[in-house]
Amino acid sequence: MINIQQTEMLLNVAVMGEFTIADFKQFEENALYKLKSPGEIDLLFDLRGMIDYTADVAWEEIKFFSREHQHDFSKIAVVTSDQWLTWQAWLSRLFVDADIRVFSDYTEAQAWIQA
Repeated sequence: MINIQQTEMLLNVAVMGEFTIADFKQFEENALYKLKSPGEIDLLFDLRGMIDYTADVAWEEIKFFSREHQHDFSKIAVVTSDQWLTWQAWLSRLFVDADIRVFSDYTEAQAWIQA
């Protein structure tokens, strides 16, 4: 399940349980809408409640960020304590121009993304 909150230049995405392709498509729809506005947007991914994700989500994420929107985001904050997700976030830096940082504390991530 996914919950998305939007402000002017921020998508705040929280994932609970399994992150499915339907959830990713919902994120993608919201992101594409925000990208129609001028300027870059920021993303805050709260993955503390995520239990798992499907393989097709991983592939869609790669396509979305590395092939189609590698220059469209300014900051991406990922909130997780999972070492595998932390590694994936750092690996994503190779494909995206955004400043990507991983946080274990949601409040710290929110403060950084809003700075």
